[in-house]
Amino acid sequence: MQHGPQTNDFKLEFCVPSECARRIEAGRADLGIVPVAEMERQGLEPVPGTGIACHGAVRSILLISKVEPREIRTLAADSGSRTSVQLARIILEERFGVTPVSFEHAPDLGPMLEVADAALLIGDEALRVEPGALAYSCFDLGAEWLSLTGLPMVFALWAGRTEAVRRWDSDLLARSFSGSLDFGMAHMDEIVAQESARRQLAPALVRDYLTRNIVFRIGPREQEGLAAFRKLLRSETVPSL
Repeated sequence: MQHGPQTNDFKLEFCVPSECARRIEAGRADLGIVPVAEMERQGLEPVPGTGIACHGAVRSILLISKVEPREIRTLAADSGSRTSVQLARIILEERFGVTPVSFEHAPDLGPMLEVADAALLIGDEALRVEPGALAYSCFDLGAEWLSLTGLPMVFALWAGRTEAVRRWDSDLLARSFSGSLDFGMAHMDEIVAQESARRQLAPALVRDYLTRNIVFRIGPREQEGLAAFRKLLRSETVPSL
C-alpha cells in the first residue's frame, strides 16, 4: 500500500496491532490490523481475505519460562498483541493446567524473567532470540496451538467498526487488500533487504519469517482455526490486557 497500485487508496499510519485497535475504538482510524481478541471485544467487522496467521511455528511469539510450565504463576507480557497474550493464557490453561497472573512489561527478556516466572516476547524482540541457545524452556505459540487443535492460528485481521467497513464496496475493499499483498509478495527480495537492514535481523531469518512462518491469506481453514480460538476465548474469564 506504500509502493504498489494501492498507494493512493488509503492514508496510512504505522503502529503495533494493539495500538491499531485503540485508535479504531477511539474513532481515530477506520481500519487497522487488529488482534482477533480485540476484534471480539469491540465487535469489529473484518475485511475478507487477508490477515496474519500461521500453520505451525510462528517464530515471532515465544513463551519463555525459567520454571517448569506447570509451575508458572506469573507472566510478564509484551503488550504488542492482545491475541498473543490471550493465546498464552489458553495454551497454559489447556496444556499445562495453570492460569498465571499476567502483567505488561517492556520487551526485554532478562528484566522480564527477574520479575516473573515466564515472559512472552512478540515481534522483533522474539525474532532476536535464538530459542535453541536459551538456558530456559521456550515455547513457540504457533506450534503449541497447532499441537493443541490441529488448526491454523489467526492472530490479526484487517478490520474496523461496521459502519466504517461498509462505507466501501466490499469487493473493492477486498481486492485492494489482496492486490497490495500480491504486490508485496512479488517484491519480497526488496522487502527482505530493506527490513533486515532496518531491524538488524539476518536476511535469511526475515525471508523465512515472511514466506514460511507467516501466512497472509485467510481462507476456510484459517477461519476454522479462528472459530476455535474464539470459542476458547469466550470460555476464558480473565480480562484482556
